[in-house]
Amino acid sequence: MPDDQQRNDSAAAPHNQEIRHSEVQDGGGQASRKEPEPRKPGFLRRHPLAIVAGLVAVALLAVAGYVYWLRSIHPYETTDDAFIDSRQFSVAPKVAGYVTEVAVGDNRHVEAGAVLFRIDPRDYQNAVEQAQAQIEAAQAAINGIDAQTAAQRAQIDEAKAEVSQAEAAVTFAKEDAARYRDLQQRGSGTVQQSQQSTSNLQQQEAGLARANAAVIAAQRQVGALDAQRASAVADRVRAQAQLAQAQLNLSYATVTAAQPGRIVQLSGAVGQYAQAGQSLAMFVPDDVWVTANFKETQITDMRPGQPVAIRIDAYPAETITGRIDSVQPGSGTAFSLLPAENATGNYIKVVQRIPVKITVDRWPDGLAIGPGMSVVPKVTVR
Repeated sequence: MPDDQQRNDSAAAPHNQEIRHSEVQDGGGQASRKEPEPRKPGFLRRHPLAIVAGLVAVALLAVAGYVYWLRSIHPYETTDDAFIDSRQFSVAPKVAGYVTEVAVGDNRHVEAGAVLFRIDPRDYQNAVEQAQAQIEAAQAAINGIDAQTAAQRAQIDEAKAEVSQAEAAVTFAKEDAARYRDLQQRGSGTVQQSQQSTSNLQQQEAGLARANAAVIAAQRQVGALDAQRASAVADRVRAQAQLAQAQLNLSYATVTAAQPGRIVQLSGAVGQYAQAGQSLAMFVPDDVWVTANFKETQITDMRPGQPVAIRIDAYPAETITGRIDSVQPGSGTAFSLLPAENATGNYIKVVQRIPVKITVDRWPDGLAIGPGMSVVPKVTVR
């Protein structure tokens, strides 16, 4: 029983303490209850400036996020399906022969007109000399025919002079025959004289006909000589054409660079017999660009002239800029060797890739940049 009383007293102790703390003695010695303290103001009333500053900060962050989305994400189109491209081609001689010189090394840069290979030129030099000899022979034949033609024309002039002489003799014979015929009719002349004058006239007329025939024959001989000269001129033209071709073949014996670029995959060697058209090396021109295969849904706003930021995987620290040159009017598969036949079998729609050509403002100096290297272009479309 005492223990229970002790527990009740201890339980009621806090309550009694609260009553004692709330009670005060007045002047008459009697206890009275104290008035409750006023409630503290809320957080909004205690920190209005902080709340306003927080709201302003949130608004600024929202605006900054929108601007970032508008300018850094939305107006750009990018793809990792992009590569450096060029119109590389094989270097091959146009004439056959043994390689006598390789004037360039592996992966070397050359300027336009630089010598790359030399083919043994002796056979082609002989062909040039032979063509020149044929031209000289044809020219000599032409000169000989011209001399014959000049002599023949002199003979024509001589034959024409004989015709004039025969015409004069015929005229005189006609007059003489008429005179003796008249004398015979009058009885003053003899029959013999009349017959002799008539015979003389006939002889002179025959001589005139012979002279005219000689003129015609001489003129026809000139025509034959003109035909011979035309043939000789044709031979000279053919020889000149052979000379031009021989000189071309001789020039082809020296293989030069058609434009500035780099020599790669060099396979030609001194002493090698190269066939016409056989590849001796690959040539990569300096004119290279970027071919980016964008999805067809990405080219909606792409136009030629839009700026492009380019990152090369091999040189990520380099900053390269360029512009869109053109957008291919069609997907890449449409121009492949075996284009897709969508009209046969089951069809599954696949987003197509559209090649876009991007030209670079300036490639960095001293870097090994060539076709096939991976790049990542970033096009500003808005």
